[in-house]
Amino acid sequence: MFVVYSIVIIPFIGAIHVSLTDEKRVGGIRRLSLIYTCMTYYISIMIWIEFDGSKVGIQIVSKFTGWDIFNIAFGVDGLSVFFVLLTALTIPIAVISGYYIEERNQKLYLSLILIFSGFIILVFISLDLIIFYVSFEAVLVPLTLLVGIYGGRRRISAAYLLFLYTLFGSLPMLLSFLSIYTITKTTNIVVLSIMSKDYPNMIWLGIFIGLATAHAEANSAVSVVLAGLVLKLATYAHIRVLIQLIPDQTEYFQGIVLVISMISVIYTAFICMRQTDFKQLVAYSSINHIGIVVEGGIMLSISHGVVSPALFILVGGVIYDRYHNRTIRYYRGEFISLAGAFQTFPVITILASSSIVISALIDITRLEFHVLIPLLILMLALGVYPNIVLDYLHVSCSSLIY
Repeated sequence: MFVVYSIVIIPFIGAIHVSLTDEKRVGGIRRLSLIYTCMTYYISIMIWIEFDGSKVGIQIVSKFTGWDIFNIAFGVDGLSVFFVLLTALTIPIAVISGYYIEERNQKLYLSLILIFSGFIILVFISLDLIIFYVSFEAVLVPLTLLVGIYGGRRRISAAYLLFLYTLFGSLPMLLSFLSIYTITKTTNIVVLSIMSKDYPNMIWLGIFIGLATAHAEANSAVSVVLAGLVLKLATYAHIRVLIQLIPDQTEYFQGIVLVISMISVIYTAFICMRQTDFKQLVAYSSINHIGIVVEGGIMLSISHGVVSPALFILVGGVIYDRYHNRTIRYYRGEFISLAGAFQTFPVITILASSSIVISALIDITRLEFHVLIPLLILMLALGVYPNIVLDYLHVSCSSLIY
């Protein structure tokens, strides 16, 4: 349907429009990019409304016919529809967060953000393994430029490592996809999901991919998309390809996966304990959470995609812009006194702790308010009523597992 095409096409049209706009019109460029990202978010809401959570399988499918080598098809199910929603929500927040960037760099930054959003949505709605892989790799180009151009002092080395890790780490995945095509003569995910799953174990090993320097050196706006979206690609690929298409091999290697995940969770938790930089602390905690990933794992990914961007905005945007320092030991304040009082007067201390939040609200700017409020509302909604997501996930996840 046209709605599926438009959610991919609009970000690229927006990137072209922004790049052709006069660089001196900074306010116009910002408004223009925000309009395009809001249009994408509106379309994602339309897709969510049209999606029937009680049905199993891919819905709202669009196809290009006449291709002999592979079929180009797009669609969403209970798994991908929420990743599309998360992307469409995170991108406008990244655009607004980018208002802190120097005016002369605004046009390139906003164009790259729009291109990034188009490719990452393409990953989540693609129903063809080759298109999935091409989109997966294409995300790397704007992402590397965003880290390399708009990062901190070590941005070049961070971008270099990000590019090499992701590029060479995903090459075995391409070989595995080509092997699947050689065996089945198709790359259509829907067709592959109902075919025989008797593949060589090496195909699973090629797809099983495994990235915090990029987080620490990226600015807060880029960290929003790194934590909110990029870390979700591996989770999505694991569920969409490994569990759905090659479940027998996934079960065979599940012991190795559990050991690697356990090491990742424990190791990054210990690294978090010795961090002195706020952004590195949030970055390693992000990787720690991703190590705990089928229904609960997706819910964790969606929740993490809301909470983690908010933390990066607070650390990289709110705190650093005021004090130009992210070292944790400089931000002790009243909390130590309140922590001591909690041992004796817990109820009174909890009430007194609200003063920290209330007094900080006075200092918040209008821009920070508009960026953080949508994330705060989503945090509360997912915490109070998680079934808004779980009801959709249950049907799709049950069909994957049973």
